[in-house]
Amino acid sequence: MLGLCSTSVTLRVVRLAVCISGSGTLLQAMLHAALPVELVVADRHCDGLAHGARVGVDTEVLARTDWGAGFDRARYSSSLVDLLTSHSIDAVAMAGFGTVLAEPVFTAMPNRVLNTHPALLPSFPGWHAVRDALDFGVKVTGCTIHIATPQVDHGPILAQEAVAVLEDDDESSLHERIKTVERRLYVDTLRTIVESGQILGQPI
Repeated sequence: MLGLCSTSVTLRVVRLAVCISGSGTLLQAMLHAALPVELVVADRHCDGLAHGARVGVDTEVLARTDWGAGFDRARYSSSLVDLLTSHSIDAVAMAGFGTVLAEPVFTAMPNRVLNTHPALLPSFPGWHAVRDALDFGVKVTGCTIHIATPQVDHGPILAQEAVAVLEDDDESSLHERIKTVERRLYVDTLRTIVESGQILGQPI
């Protein structure tokens, strides 16, 4: 009689950190989807921290005290790397994080820092993407999930979804519809990464 041999494969859990600065609606969507968020980091005290604390996720404020031209971006980024390393973080999701990060983060976590942008990159990079799209008169804009790099709004694109611009849209109404897509698309992209254990075809 032939013996039957069963084997099981245990996938390594991908440990996520989420970086926030505000109300944390993207973080809330990630937590609601049961993504493996192990750490929430904010660059200031903000309402979004409560979402992580409420479900027992470690929350840290890595306070940015200098908002002027003298801000040491590299030093701040190195401190963030130390914090991520201390929590054994595998990948980072920036979710409305107000501080542009510098090279130390991207060197420590190559292709493992994700960001979202309220436009169809490479169109309309920068802080005023929704306003810029309206001013340009486009009929379609949308949302992009991409790998973050030292060049802002420039990294490899992981997912995009279009959002139609309505005739009566203003910046607020259009941005709200983009945010609805953004929450779903970001969660779906992160879920794919967690389930596959890969980003851009490379193991995390």
